[in-house]
This record gives sequence, structure tokens and C-alpha cells, in this order.
Amino acid sequence: MKVTYFPGCTLKNKAKDLDRYARECAEILGITLEEAENWQCCGGVFTTAGDEIATKLSSVRVLKAAKEKGEALVTVCSACHNVVKQTNYAMQNDRSFADKVNRYMADEEPYNGETQIYHYLELLRDVVGFDKLREKVVNPLKGKKIGAYYGCLLLRPGKVMGLDDPENPTVMEELIRALGAEPVVFANRNECCGGYVFAENPELAKKKSTAVLSNAKANGADMVITACPLCKYNLQKSASDVPVVYFTELLAEALGVKESCNE
Repeated sequence: MKVTYFPGCTLKNKAKDLDRYARECAEILGITLEEAENWQCCGGVFTTAGDEIATKLSSVRVLKAAKEKGEALVTVCSACHNVVKQTNYAMQNDRSFADKVNRYMADEEPYNGETQIYHYLELLRDVVGFDKLREKVVNPLKGKKIGAYYGCLLLRPGKVMGLDDPENPTVMEELIRALGAEPVVFANRNECCGGYVFAENPELAKKKSTAVLSNAKANGADMVITACPLCKYNLQKSASDVPVVYFTELLAEALGVKESCNE
């Protein structure tokens, strides 16, 4: 199975492990991530101003490229996924916005939100299936207690993202179980890490990220996984002794692609 893949900027530099292991593990699971041609930055954040068109055009172009190939679009980075998914929702439900975008791209076929979008976690759950994934595991992660950190962007706004219950998500816990480890559910797993206020208020950001890892550790987590490069960066700045790794690294270890997430 081939899908159009939007890696985003950070996965090309600071988050190479998130990208690399996503690609390698997908191949093992029978899916080829075909990187979209000439993609541009998603914008980093979805601006809610209705007349803000320019920052959303790169998302529309990659969505349209997937549509033209007859493929679903897959993202891995939480921020990219949020921007692309919200843009697609706007193209489907805001006629004024969609008309402005399509008039701006007047020499192209109109796009009206037709592309199916999957976050990589949804791809594992809804396309591959956790039962099939479990069959592919060659290195069960027995004995590991892992906390899943969702953060803000994967789950909210819930009506638009639709990935999981924004208050009680389970997809990463299901992934952890499929890989043979024990998921640790903790209260702060879907709370903000403070990443977006780090430059303006580093003390507040540190307080919020420290609260996340302290809560995970208090509930028995040996490690925390995330899908968000910004969250990983901010959590690591908290100086906690709880390791934070990308969920694709954990997946790669279980599938025999990576020796250990602690290396």
C-alpha cells in the first residue's frame, strides 16, 4: 500500500529519528510512505483568523497532491497533523474560506477537502491494525512501563481532529500493549507541556513540562513516548530523569529495526 507522506520541516533536522523509524517500520508493515514532492512548511500553527489564507496554502497543496494520486495523506508530527487536519476541515466546512483559497489557486483544479488524512498512529490502528502489528513484533518490550504523552495538538479541537477521545485517549496505550510493554496512564498525559510559551515565559514552560514528567514517574513510568518534536524538546528541558523518546523509536525497537530506545 502506498500513501502520500508529509514529513514536515522538523523531521528533516531535529526530529530525524521520528521520521526515519516511521519510514522503516511502515515498510515492514506493508506500507510505503511516498514523500510528497515540493512540500513546504505547514506553518507550525493553525491560525484561526478566517481571512488568513497564505499560511494555509502549503497544506492545501499537499492535500491536493494526495487527492490527485488517489492516496491518503499521512503525517507523523503532531503540529503538522494539527495544521493539515484543521485546514482540510476548513476546506470542507467553510465555503467562504474554501472559495478564497481556490480563487487564489485559480489555475488549478479546485480542492474541497476530499483527501483522507491519517496520523501515523491512526494508520497503525485503523489500517494496519494492532493485532497485525503484534504479529510483526520480534522483540516484545516485556517489563517496560511506558507513559504515553499526547499533549495538545493530536487531540484538540476534538471535533476536528477526531483521532481519539480528547479527555480519555487510548490509541498510544493500545500501541504500547501491542508492542509487549505495559502502558502507564497518568493524569497529565494530555495536558500542555508549555512548548508554545517557552520563548515568552520559560519558567512557566518548565513548570508545565516538569509537572508532566513528575506525574508520569509518580505513576510508575520508566519512559515517556510522544509524537511531537516540540513536546519532546520541552519535556527534556525539564531536567527530569525520565527518558522521552518518539513513539516510532519504540515501534522500531519492537520490530527489530532499532536495538534500544535507551541508546
